[in-house]
Amino acid sequence: MASYIVADSGSTKTDWCYIRKGKKPKHFLTQGINPRMQTAEVIAGILAAELPWNEKKDLPDSIHFYGAGTSNPEKQKLVTTVLKSHFNVADVKVATDLAGAAIALCADGKGIVSILGTGSSSCYYDGKRIREQQPSLGYLAGDEGSGNHMGKRILQYYAYGTFDAELKTGFEMRFGKDMKAIVNQLYQDPYPNRYLASFTPMLKDLRGHYMVENILEDCLNDFFRNSILKYRQAWKHPLYFTGSVAWHFRDVIENLCDQYELELGKVEKSPIQGLADYYQKMAGK
Repeated sequence: MASYIVADSGSTKTDWCYIRKGKKPKHFLTQGINPRMQTAEVIAGILAAELPWNEKKDLPDSIHFYGAGTSNPEKQKLVTTVLKSHFNVADVKVATDLAGAAIALCADGKGIVSILGTGSSSCYYDGKRIREQQPSLGYLAGDEGSGNHMGKRILQYYAYGTFDAELKTGFEMRFGKDMKAIVNQLYQDPYPNRYLASFTPMLKDLRGHYMVENILEDCLNDFFRNSILKYRQAWKHPLYFTGSVAWHFRDVIENLCDQYELELGKVEKSPIQGLADYYQKMAGK
């Protein structure tokens, strides 16, 4: 009887699911794990504090971790070592968050898979594996269409006096008006991408304002132009999206798909349910 721990991890949060045949899946939530930005010691500390585990009661046969920042073999090895130690399980597989999203959204179908959360990424999935992937420049030079990207735009518009009185007031009510303190926090925060992404809910709260709509359309269109439209398969297969930004602003994504005459498959807030369904089937075999 197979049992699994499956995880989908971004820079802000990690969804965990324990799956065993004949049992209802158990879901857990911790802060994000990203080995590009965290050491092995930091990741081990997060697991110890936020994911205590009764290994005698719920010992899995294997762990499948899909996470941001794991494309490098060295980073995969780092996460693998920490997970083996924490769960006391020998069979640990670490892959990218895109690989997990592709399984969750496409199953055995073909499509362009995109993650729009704190960061952004995309790939072409052929139903079995990732065949093409646009390069990711990360939170400093890339991440178009992400919460990090949108948060940066919000901060710029406020600091440079682009916002009108309504949005200026909206920003200050949420984040204060002390720009020196905001900039200090940005450059001292160990996770500046998370901090910038924390501005993005303001856009959700103030939908309908023309400047808010412009930010959303500009940032998401940047993602389409720099990522989606680079795949020749985008006009042959559906587009799939997951992540908090994709979910909350899916109407803008739908409009862009119509504009570029692309087929939208589906938009999911998180891949974890699709991954849980996939591994439940595996557990039942």
